Amino acid sequence: MDDFKLKNGSGRLCCGGCGRQNNKLNTYDWLADIPGNAEEQDMVEVQFKNTRKGYYKNSNGLHLEKGDIVAVEASPGHDIGTVTLTGRLVPLQMRKANLKPDAEIRRIYRKVKPVDMEKYEEAKSREHDTMIRSRKIAESLGLQMKIGDVEYQGDGNKAIFYYIADERVDFRQLIKVLAETFRVRIEMKQIGARQEAGRIGGIGPCGRELCCATWMTNFVSVSTSAARFQDISLNPQKLAGQCAKLKCCLNYEVDAYVECQKRLPSKEITLETLDNMYYYFKADILKGTITYSTDKSFLANEVTISARRAFEVLNMNKRGEKPEKLDDEFSGRESQRSKDLLEQESLTRFDKTKGGKNRKKKQKGQASQNNASAAPEAGNGQTPDIPKEKENKGPQGRNNRPQRPKGNPAPAAPQAPAAENAGNAPQAKAGQEPRPNRNGRRNFRRNNEGNKRPERNTNTDVQA
Repeated sequence: MDDFKLKNGSGRLCCGGCGRQNNKLNTYDWLADIPGNAEEQDMVEVQFKNTRKGYYKNSNGLHLEKGDIVAVEASPGHDIGTVTLTGRLVPLQMRKANLKPDAEIRRIYRKVKPVDMEKYEEAKSREHDTMIRSRKIAESLGLQMKIGDVEYQGDGNKAIFYYIADERVDFRQLIKVLAETFRVRIEMKQIGARQEAGRIGGIGPCGRELCCATWMTNFVSVSTSAARFQDISLNPQKLAGQCAKLKCCLNYEVDAYVECQKRLPSKEITLETLDNMYYYFKADILKGTITYSTDKSFLANEVTISARRAFEVLNMNKRGEKPEKLDDEFSGRESQRSKDLLEQESLTRFDKTKGGKNRKKKQKGQASQNNASAAPEAGNGQTPDIPKEKENKGPQGRNNRPQRPKGNPAPAAPQAPAAENAGNAPQAKAGQEPRPNRNGRRNFRRNNEGNKRPERNTNTDVQA
């Protein structure tokens, strides 16, 4: 039973107490939550394969809900379908479907049994092979038609052949051959190219699923005038859909374009100024602006003005007056004001850090302070202040080390006591002066004063 729902598209049906529409063929039940709606089940809507629906009478008083699989009356035998709508909305849908009052209304037999499902599955398993063989038979008879699908009745006594044809087809001989080949009752049903595309499905050039396969239930004819009203180039490769017909979406916005075009002057009207004559070149219908050119064949000295300004110049020409120039200050302001959003805002505006400006100001202030403190005052003879990070930290500080005088050899290490530094003194190589060890350096720093640099001596020996 679950396989039946998936094959017939009824697996997407919602629960019986919900009015949500999960299938494009289902009617939105806005009375689903109202008490007493489920009790009035005299008429029931039943859906079959390939968008086929029927309305049946619940003469046995069965308690039916959405998604129930039932066996209904057919000629001959019985058929199996899915309940899609119950309650007080069914008569409204029957009136919408233009069913005549004197039309014969068949009845619902029962809910399906396992025996009914076995016959149904056996009949459905023959549909694909029947479609392939029927296509070959139609081709052998030379008929200009395409058989798109085959639907067997629930008991397997009848088969419906769905076909597409551009012209009228005489398929009387085809019905005889098909009845002798498959031993069933034959019914031929013609469908349009848009219905065929909706049955197959696919992805449109917009990147979304086809409208005819998702939500469209009725198809309105589309003409090339819809493309002309919207100033779309009449390119058949771009205007045609997957069904080789004009796209249904051309009708979506054509009413808005027709309404906006009424506010624009005619294309045949020319505007005159003191220096030249301007001809219509193009228009932005939704924006309400018109571009004029001084030449009919190509764009030259283009001027874009609003529809209000075009009517003003037109009225002036009717009175025999000619303006100095076609555009005015207001139209120039409008053209500057209306820009693309991507030109107004930077795409990387969110990548900048919040404190970027404050950091730059702080860095400039610190640099100016350092330059001012480093420059000595003229005539005072004062030495510049030492920066904080270079201040001496005491006798043991890093900056208290004596600097090697320029142009003089390195100072010799102080002589340490023999007993104390006998084992730690490094051995000097030939031709080099002995390098002071660790204890000798420490004693040398202790003998110097805290913050004063040692005086430069021309002697190579330093007194310890």
